[in-house]
Amino acid sequence: MPIRNRNAYAFLAPYLLVFATFWIWPIISSFLISFQNTRVNPWKFSFSVNWGRLVGDPAFYNALYNTLIILVIQVPVMITIATVMAVLLNSPLLKARPLFRFAFFAPVVVGEVAYAAVFRLMFSFDFGIVNKLVSLVGLPAVSWFDNANAAMALVIIAVTWRWAGYNAIIILAGLQSIPDDVYEAATLDRVSKSQQFFHITLPLLKPIILFCVILSVIGTMQLFTEPFLITNRGGPGGGTETLGLLLYREGFRSLNFGYASAVAYTMAALAVAISLFNLWIGREPK
Repeated sequence: MPIRNRNAYAFLAPYLLVFATFWIWPIISSFLISFQNTRVNPWKFSFSVNWGRLVGDPAFYNALYNTLIILVIQVPVMITIATVMAVLLNSPLLKARPLFRFAFFAPVVVGEVAYAAVFRLMFSFDFGIVNKLVSLVGLPAVSWFDNANAAMALVIIAVTWRWAGYNAIIILAGLQSIPDDVYEAATLDRVSKSQQFFHITLPLLKPIILFCVILSVIGTMQLFTEPFLITNRGGPGGGTETLGLLLYREGFRSLNFGYASAVAYTMAALAVAISLFNLWIGREPK
């Protein structure tokens, strides 16, 4: 090996060592643990004790169903809102654009516990501002934390509020990379603004939007904070329990690390499969 290459690997060695110790080895170790019965001491290898339970576990299917419901509803709604926000933020007619960009991005940097507490207060049945507004239009107050469908809607609203601005900033960067010449040529050809949006802007933004969708899919498959903090650990009655909450409950409350590892790898496999499906749908035609 040339001296130059040896020196490069010597400089990389500390990072590679840390990466292998705290990233590669835990991944391999957790995969091996998923094939062990961690309810006995010492742990024993058993393929069926975790993966067999996973196939027939009603709690797993409930968490999977809730996660997919959030994925199917929240991700398209959030990406649509983020795209509209990005277009508005990119408009030359908007004054104080840096201020609005910061305002839309701000929810990402807000502390999770703080924003969860605010949402619980806002959607409180007795004194929440949301139910006050609902009553003003003559509708009955909604018990957001006692009804499974309402709690699921609350989780979707909270996740959308937190991450729509983040995705809007990414899409905005894609918008600003589109050359102005394209729009000028379309304007000279008397193409309307709406046609420019659907036939120029969206096709050119397709890779950026696909990137945001994949990030959102991965984030949703790992969703933990909102159902844990806002709907009180996946309540009511497991109506908002996600795969991330199931993993937490099995691994850190029941101390069943083997089953938690099996759930974790199922989450990762589903995230990869759905992301690949999105890439297949969004591929460029030959």
